[in-house]
Amino acid sequence: MAEGKMTPFTFNTPGSMLVEWGAAARLGEILAGWFPARSAFIVTDKGLNQAGVLAPALTSLKAAGFTVTVFDDVVADPPESVLLTCVDKARAAGSDVVIGLGGGSSMDIAKLAAVLVTSDQPLKELYGIGKVTGGRLPLVQIPTTAGTGSEVTNITILTTGETTKMGVVADQLYADKVILDAELTVGLPPLHTAATGIDAMVHAIEAYTSRHKKNPVSDVLARAALRLLSDNLVAACEDGSNRDAREAMLLGANLAGQAFANAPVAAVHALAYPLGGHYHIPHGLSNALMLGPVLRFNATAAAPLYAELADALLPPSEEGTQARATAFVDHMLTLMDRSGAPRQLRAVKVTEESLPMLASDAMLQQRLLVNNPVEVTEADALRLYQEAF
Repeated sequence: MAEGKMTPFTFNTPGSMLVEWGAAARLGEILAGWFPARSAFIVTDKGLNQAGVLAPALTSLKAAGFTVTVFDDVVADPPESVLLTCVDKARAAGSDVVIGLGGGSSMDIAKLAAVLVTSDQPLKELYGIGKVTGGRLPLVQIPTTAGTGSEVTNITILTTGETTKMGVVADQLYADKVILDAELTVGLPPLHTAATGIDAMVHAIEAYTSRHKKNPVSDVLARAALRLLSDNLVAACEDGSNRDAREAMLLGANLAGQAFANAPVAAVHALAYPLGGHYHIPHGLSNALMLGPVLRFNATAAAPLYAELADALLPPSEEGTQARATAFVDHMLTLMDRSGAPRQLRAVKVTEESLPMLASDAMLQQRLLVNNPVEVTEADALRLYQEAF
């Protein structure tokens, strides 16, 4: 590349990552080698805890000399009260290392808990970009779904009202260590596998087409992520015990997370958030529902980039750019159909009367909409919801 032609960019990601089948079962040994801390605080949800997913990690931690406190009150779309209760419990336990073990919500709560345990900053002052001051406790993230990429992002999303969400974005939220143990994802049901896998593909696509902060490192990660995810989504949905597919999906979701942490997501996410807020549809599923309409809406403006993604996923072709972009969109729609995820809003109890309200709410997500290849007006948003209905 000629001197002076590359646009300056910053790329941030957690300190290091361990990818190992079965790593959670020797978590104590691993953490003992990483940190002097010996009072572990695990942030998770009741479903995982009651299903016994934590048990091997807890046994290993205690055998390695850790005292362990488990906070398992995380819920989907967690409200501020869950975070504040979590922080109080971690302080009372004298915890000195925080472990997020679960889906995106558990890892999001772990990030902010690690900050607030040692901070006197009020939570309301943290919302926005770069508002966190000071440090945090050591933070380890262990995802149990192949989807959110939360383990490698510096963002926490909290529910702040009946239907509204706000985000904290700060470099302190990047973990010190990430552990990818695909064995933890084996129990994930097919629908959850499909929704979280499509969520990860959305991260890769939107990072690759982001109008702001798109960069060569995120591009490489997004293409690699999309290959892993698209090649293995159906296999993981059809046979949840397929080790190769599970490992590929977890790594793909992680790479997509690193991509969008540095090249932000756009309209699919902006339209998905109101679905979560009003209907409590899981984040991955709401992204899956909106991906098709937004891909088609962006297809003309994003054609050169969609064509490049087609080249990463599909056999070589002499087709022109627009035809290649159309082939990419068609490939994604076929994958989603084969995954078994619901494809229409009416299938998840969204009412037609609520679509104008959803479109209005989506306009509040300007932080995301500015990254879309095409401007999205409220009228556009309404048409996209109608198409998804």
